[in-house]
Amino acid sequence: MKYLFSNYSIRNCDLKNRIVMPGLASFLIENDGSITDKAIEHYRLRAAGGPAMVIMEACAVSPEGIVSPHQARIYDDRFMEGLTKIARAIKAEGAVPAVQIHHGGRQTSSKVIKQLPVAPSPLPCPTITGDVKPLTTGEIEGIVEKFGDAATRSIEAGFEFIEIHGAHGYLVNQFLSKFSNIREDRYGGDIAGRTRFAEEIVREVRHRIGKDFPISFKISAMEFVKDGLDIEESIEILKILQNAGIDVVQVSAGNDATPEWICQPMFMEKACLTGFAGKIKEALDVPVMAVGRINDPLIADEIIKNGMADLICIGRGLLADPEFPKKAMEGRLDDIRTCIACNTCMESIFRKGRVECLVNPVLGREKEMAFHPAKTPKKVMVVGAGPGGLNVAWVAARRGHDVHLFEKQSELGGQLILGSITAYKKEILNLIRFQKRQIERFGVNCHINHEVTTKTVKTQAPDIVILATGSVPSFPPVDGIDKEIVISVNEALNSGQQKADKAVVIGGGPTGCEVALHLSENGCHVTIVEILPKIGAPLESITKKLLIRKLKDNNVEIRTGSKLIRVEDNGAVIAGKDGTQILIEASKVVTAVGSKPDNRLYDQIKSLGYEIHQIGDCLEPRSAKAAIYEGGVLGRSI
Repeated sequence: MKYLFSNYSIRNCDLKNRIVMPGLASFLIENDGSITDKAIEHYRLRAAGGPAMVIMEACAVSPEGIVSPHQARIYDDRFMEGLTKIARAIKAEGAVPAVQIHHGGRQTSSKVIKQLPVAPSPLPCPTITGDVKPLTTGEIEGIVEKFGDAATRSIEAGFEFIEIHGAHGYLVNQFLSKFSNIREDRYGGDIAGRTRFAEEIVREVRHRIGKDFPISFKISAMEFVKDGLDIEESIEILKILQNAGIDVVQVSAGNDATPEWICQPMFMEKACLTGFAGKIKEALDVPVMAVGRINDPLIADEIIKNGMADLICIGRGLLADPEFPKKAMEGRLDDIRTCIACNTCMESIFRKGRVECLVNPVLGREKEMAFHPAKTPKKVMVVGAGPGGLNVAWVAARRGHDVHLFEKQSELGGQLILGSITAYKKEILNLIRFQKRQIERFGVNCHINHEVTTKTVKTQAPDIVILATGSVPSFPPVDGIDKEIVISVNEALNSGQQKADKAVVIGGGPTGCEVALHLSENGCHVTIVEILPKIGAPLESITKKLLIRKLKDNNVEIRTGSKLIRVEDNGAVIAGKDGTQILIEASKVVTAVGSKPDNRLYDQIKSLGYEIHQIGDCLEPRSAKAAIYEGGVLGRSI
C-alpha cells in the first residue's frame, strides 16, 4: 500500500499519508455548544490511530445555522476553549487538525433554532415540515462575513486546514442547486449566479486566513434529484471556486432527499462515489479527496494508484476502528474492525440522540470502556459463539482471563453466519473475520462441534459461566403450522431451500424483508404478509428505503394489515383488514415472526452453584449490536 501511505502536501500543510477523517457529527457536544471531555477524547483517539488529517465535525457559523442542539459551534468566542482543546489533541497525536465550517440553511427545524429556517428561496426542506424564510441580499452578505469570522476563529484555535461545507443539502449547497435555488437576483439563475454565495465565502475565508492555510470545499457532485447538481455542473462550479481560492475538493453526493448517497448503506458498492472524484480530478488542476464507503485499505490504495483521487476520506471506518490507518500500514488487515455499512451510526443519532456503532461498542464510551487488566484472572466458560459470545470471549481473554469458548456448530459466528448469506449483507463476513482474529490473537480456547451439558460444565469447572446461546425461531400458533411446507428463516436461507418457485414470507420485519429479497433474487415469486400497516418498521431509514425499492423492483408482493390464518398443503390462508380470507398459493411458507430465547441451560447450571451470566438473544431476542455491546461490557467487568 505504498500509494496510501505516501506523503502529500497542500500549501504549507504536510500530510504523512493519504488518509483523512472527514467531518462526522459525534453527538458528544452539549446542548449549549460546549465541548465535552468525551468529545476531545473521541478526536484524540481517531488522530492517534494514524490518519494524516482529522477534520472536526461541522461547526455552525451562526445560531440560525444549527441543525441539532448537539452541533458544534464556532460563532462566538465562548466556544474557543473547547475548539482549541480538540485542535491541540489532534495535533499532539501527529495528525493535521482541520475543521469544517457550516450553515444548515433550510435543513433544520424552527424547534431547534427558535425561528424560521433561512434559505435561498421559499422552498422548504423536502424532509422537514415548516415554512422557510428567503434570505435578503444583505442577510446573505452577513452570512458570508460570518463564515469569515469562523475561519478567523479556526486559525486562532489552532486548526491548520479549513473546509467549507458545500454539500448534502445545507445552505451553501442550497444556493448552488436549481433544486433549491429559484432566485432571480445575482445569487440565482445561471451557474455563475448560483455559485456567487460560495465564491464570496471562499474569497472571504482566503482574505481572513492568508495564503498559507489550505481551504477545502466539500461538494455534492451529484444530488440524484430533478434539477439537482450533476457532475458536469459541479465541475463548472468548482472551476469558479478554484479561481476564488480553494486548494482541495472533497467529492461527496446526495442531499436531504437522497440520504442514501450521503451515508451509503450495504446495498451500495464500495467506493461508489470515486468515479465522480476521478472526473473532477481530470477536469480541474486541484487535489481531490474521495469519500463514500471506502472501508478497505487495499481499495483506497488502488484509488490513488489509478489517479482517481489524491486523498481518501475514511469516516465510518474510523468510527468502527480508530486504529484503521495504523493497522493497515502495519499490514494487520485481519485486525481491522471493518465498518459494515449497517448505518447503525445514523440510526442511533436520529433515535437516541447519540452516535453508536454495531461493530464497535466503545464508540462514544471511550473512557468508561477502556481496557484494564483483570485483578484476579479466572477461568471463564462461554457457551455460544455468536456475536455476543465471540465478543465477551476475546475481551475477557485480552484482560488476562483463561477463556474457553464452546460452540455446537462446526464454525464460529452463530447468527452472524446466517445474516451474511443474503447478497447485500456480505459485509457481515468482515465482522466474523475480525472476531475470529481476536479470538486467535488473545488465546481463547475454542471447542467447536461441542454441545454443552451440565456434565461439560462440571468437567471444565470454570469460575464463571457466560451463556450466549442465542435464540430459536418462533412459529405462529395456527392450524397447519407443522406441515412440511412451513420452513424457518434459517432453512429459507439454506442453499437447498432456495428452489421454491413461489413462497409466502410471514412477517415483514427486517428479517422477513431480507429473506424475501434473497428468495426473489434466486428466482422465486415472493409474497410478504405483515400484520402492521408498513413493512420494515424497525429498520434504519436509509437501509429501509433501498430495501423496499429492491423488493418492488423484484416484483415482491406486499400485503400489509394482514395475518396468517392457517397453512394448507398448497399455500397460506391469510386475512386482510376487512377479515376476508384468501389463499396465497406457494410451495414454501417461511415464518419470520421472531424468535424466543434459548435459555434451557441457565437453570440447570445455576443449580450447580456456578456464577452465571446471560447475554444476547438467550436473555431476550434483539440485535447483534446489543449482543456485542453486552459482551463488551461483561468482558470488561468480570
